Amino acid sequence: MGVLISGASIAGPVLAYWLARHGFEVTVVERAPALRKTGGHAVDLFRPAMDIVERMGVLPEVLDLKTGTDALTVHTSGARPVDVDLRRFFSTLSDRHVEIMRDDLSEVLYNATRDDVEYVFGDSITHISPEGEVTFEHGAPRRFDVVVGADGLHSNVRRLVFGEVPHHFIGGYLAVLSLPKNFSSPNHTFLHLRAGRMAAVYTAEHLSDARAVFLFRSGKLEYHYRDVERQKELLREAYADMAEVGPWLEHDGTFYFDSITQLRQDTWSRDRVTLVGDAGYCPGPAVGGSTSLAVVGAYVLANETAAHRNHTDAFKAYESEIGDYVRRSRAFALTAAKRLLPTTGRDVWLLRNGARLLNRLPLPIGRALTKLNRNGVRLHDEVRLKPYPTHV
Repeated sequence: MGVLISGASIAGPVLAYWLARHGFEVTVVERAPALRKTGGHAVDLFRPAMDIVERMGVLPEVLDLKTGTDALTVHTSGARPVDVDLRRFFSTLSDRHVEIMRDDLSEVLYNATRDDVEYVFGDSITHISPEGEVTFEHGAPRRFDVVVGADGLHSNVRRLVFGEVPHHFIGGYLAVLSLPKNFSSPNHTFLHLRAGRMAAVYTAEHLSDARAVFLFRSGKLEYHYRDVERQKELLREAYADMAEVGPWLEHDGTFYFDSITQLRQDTWSRDRVTLVGDAGYCPGPAVGGSTSLAVVGAYVLANETAAHRNHTDAFKAYESEIGDYVRRSRAFALTAAKRLLPTTGRDVWLLRNGARLLNRLPLPIGRALTKLNRNGVRLHDEVRLKPYPTHV
């Protein structure tokens, strides 16, 4: 049984790994000419995703590449900086967690699959028939039993199969900019917070640069998602009165910009095609735990496909199994977007002093409080992976 996966970032290689273990013939097509290894921001893997990474045998590599960011300093206007112990913070939110650069995680997953999976870089899908006939921008047409879109929020596969699916704007924008490494210190994040705006900079021991991350609240902005110069102009306008981040914006490093939007499709399968990760159910970049959700979704899809060997039944079981996790991630992202981007000075004060309080709470009390909120970050740890056969 042949499976074509579009996208070689996170969900694609995880799906490819487990399908190959089950004996499928897997091809991964990626628009980029090579594995992306520049820019990007840090992502979080919570307990269920960490369990899957361990089962894949790549946990040592993931741990070796963790950012190691243990400390956070929050700067707000007219107040003393607040220092936060991030190890303490994340231990209240998850029993098993690691932060890793997205491009590092992608490379680890690619290396775990490249010997058993066909990778085709520098090409993209142009048409998919209901019978699985696929045409490409450059390569010859081929037929596959199943086609999977794992190609992110702006999925080409989703557009070809489902048309233009609405992106539900949830109030803000995300930008990431690469800076010289001396703009930060390893193991430490420096964050500047204002009403409606946040800017942070961090690096890691193994990185050759630093990464600046910007989150800001705004109405809908007019730009094309590939128009980098317009995106940089919008970012400079949003932070024009924050002098402390002005020097960051003078640099011309690798750049990423996108709106914080959700996909709210009720189904993400049609004919022989299904979607996984951000391509199907992005809860919102940087606010919904989308990386862990993508890893779990890929794992579930691979195992349900192996269990049923009929794509119709497999897709139905996949959507049923992952559906509650998707819906709860969406709900959490809406709350997180509001809390991470406070709208008033009072909200900034509450967020700042909430960080101070968390630092002072005894760990058992902090963990107990987070477990009381079912729609909090603990939602990831509450996911229980279905006990699929372990002999593969």
